Amino acid sequence: MRRREFIAFIGGTAVASPLLATTQQREKMRRLGVLMNLASDDAEGQARLAAFLQGLQEAGWAVGRNLRIDIRWAAAEADLFRKHATELVALAPDVILASGTPAATPLLQATRSLPIVFAQVVDPVGAGLVADLAHPGGNATGFTVSEYGISAKWLELLREIVPGVKRVAVIRDPATSSGIGYLGAIRSAAPSFGLELTTIGVGDAAEIERGIGAFARAPNSGLIVTGNSLTIAHRELIITLAARHRLPAVYNLRLFVNDGGLISYGSDTIDPYRRAAGYVDRILKGEKPADLPVQSPTKFELAINLKTAKALDLTVPASVLGRADEVIE
Repeated sequence: MRRREFIAFIGGTAVASPLLATTQQREKMRRLGVLMNLASDDAEGQARLAAFLQGLQEAGWAVGRNLRIDIRWAAAEADLFRKHATELVALAPDVILASGTPAATPLLQATRSLPIVFAQVVDPVGAGLVADLAHPGGNATGFTVSEYGISAKWLELLREIVPGVKRVAVIRDPATSSGIGYLGAIRSAAPSFGLELTTIGVGDAAEIERGIGAFARAPNSGLIVTGNSLTIAHRELIITLAARHRLPAVYNLRLFVNDGGLISYGSDTIDPYRRAAGYVDRILKGEKPADLPVQSPTKFELAINLKTAKALDLTVPASVLGRADEVIE
């Protein structure tokens, strides 16, 4: 090989090698763990996972080419959350996606080193997941849902639709920080609406049936259904019981209204998973959860099911309909 050709070859190799190394690094198989809070056959859970996977694909990640994903479904059961969290941590993935506080909590109990990105968490600071929203400081970060202050809006909507309501039952999970936080905010706001409050737990189907059945015996009553893994998992039962006992109910997630609930106001439940894919991408490329701020919702939706309103003999005021993002006829 002549000297000039040799120099050209070396120069070409020097240029090509970084490109080759970059390609190899990009195509290196990375491992991702996913802990979902609902059952594998739940349409809402599948929609959230699909949005997350779409976000990963848009960022250049493809299962089987440069990404392997291990998915676990906890079906809103505490034992499964703990079991699956332990299993996923043992696999030592590069990042773990946690759906909701019940998923993120056992994961952080199992590891303080593996990066975790959470979605659909109400109060990550209060739940002990991060030290600060702007500067998480540990191995977890992610995306929140509606703040507790939104509770006043639910009471306002219930009073607008049913002016004569006097009693309100708050359906929530008392074992979670969000269940405690939502109830506290509702209690603070209730006096200004002249409402008497009671609570109904969601430990299992029997508790829900007993609670709603007993509460419905008195007139001028309504429900506030807070969003958490258990209320979502039992949403069909809650919606059915509200209809059976003719109780107007306000929910914090649109998915309840899509399934037959009366009215909801809250943040989008799908968008955070698409956005979470962006954080996973950034972590896989070298950034740390401690440096990625926890982000708040960007979309809030008011949804109304007029078919359900008609079944309850309710007329939704034009002022409420005019604010609705979605109306189901």
